[in-house]
Amino acid sequence: MTDMLHRGQSWLAEKLTKHASQDVVYQRDDVSVELTATIGKSEYEQDDGDGVITRAQVRDFLINTKDLLQSDIGTWPRRGDRILETDGDTTFVYELMSIGNEPPWRYSDPFRVKLRIHTKLVDTIT
Repeated sequence: MTDMLHRGQSWLAEKLTKHASQDVVYQRDDVSVELTATIGKSEYEQDDGDGVITRAQVRDFLINTKDLLQSDIGTWPRRGDRILETDGDTTFVYELMSIGNEPPWRYSDPFRVKLRIHTKLVDTIT
């Protein structure tokens, strides 16, 4: 049963990549690779310790795990990495960020086919 679910998840991830994704540039220091990503969002709440709760939303990029690990980046996402998304003549620069005490990414599915990478907009280039 697990093997069938894994195959189904892989099939679904392939369709998502093929029909609902776009090319982005993933950067770490002076290394850049082009990857295919599906755009998503995560919402979260954070308590400042004095009872004030901040609600926020971050832009997520869903990237196939094997695509990132087999690229020139070759390792897991980490804070400070950047993702560049181009729309027409404008490039949006996003930096990986942690949500609360969590790392800047998590698996998007139980079979670890896709990574859900959390980012914040840090620059816009026209």
